Amino acid sequence: MTTPLGTLEVLERDGRRVRVARRTRETEIELALGLDGSGRATVDTGVGFYDHLLTSLAHHGLLDLEVRATGDLHVDEHHTVEDVALVLGAALAEVLGDRAGIRRFGDASVPMDESVATAVIDVGGRPYALIDLPFRGERAGTLPLQLVEHALESFARAAGATLHLRGTGRNDHHLAEAAFKALARALRAACEPDARRRCALRFRGPRRSSSTTSCVGRSRWKRHRSATSSCAAPTVAPCSFSAMRWMTR
Repeated sequence: MTTPLGTLEVLERDGRRVRVARRTRETEIELALGLDGSGRATVDTGVGFYDHLLTSLAHHGLLDLEVRATGDLHVDEHHTVEDVALVLGAALAEVLGDRAGIRRFGDASVPMDESVATAVIDVGGRPYALIDLPFRGERAGTLPLQLVEHALESFARAAGATLHLRGTGRNDHHLAEAAFKALARALRAACEPDARRRCALRFRGPRRSSSTTSCVGRSRWKRHRSATSSCAAPTVAPCSFSAMRWMTR
């Protein structure tokens, strides 16, 4: 798949799970993402604290995440951190597909001791990020803290997500971890299937044109009205994602 980020190779796809790879002159990354997971994570980027943050993202977002990355760490951490975030965002965009039938919006606030972070996200396809994390130092472990905001911005851009994330705290480790945990909880809510959204069209009845309504449409609507006339809420099959595309915009 060709993206604005270059060529992203889709290696596997199974429902809401995807495995992708991306290779550039600076980095080689293979990443697997499953939205309906249990929070299992295997992350190796060569940047220890970044691994810790991505593992927290998976654990609290109930994402199954595998990341194997090699990069030009002999230069610095920038390319590796940025490119992993871009591939993670691109994998999310790939697994969401047309983004139909999901809740789309999510928000969460997470404390960690004296720090607290709030994330608000829209995964509807509008890339934008506003990040405000006032770190006090330069590094946490081997991770330059200015790259935390850059990674979050890169993720949002590649994912097609609008992300507002802010936090306060005196401890940089706590602030960064609270930020990724808040993002995880917000992302989990936004990507969950919305049963009401997926079933809404089934109760709208036939679509009428300006001049006539088809006999087939009327017949189906009558059968639906007859089947759902009782007070109990009916059990219905989900509508197709393609039929719901307009409802996510």
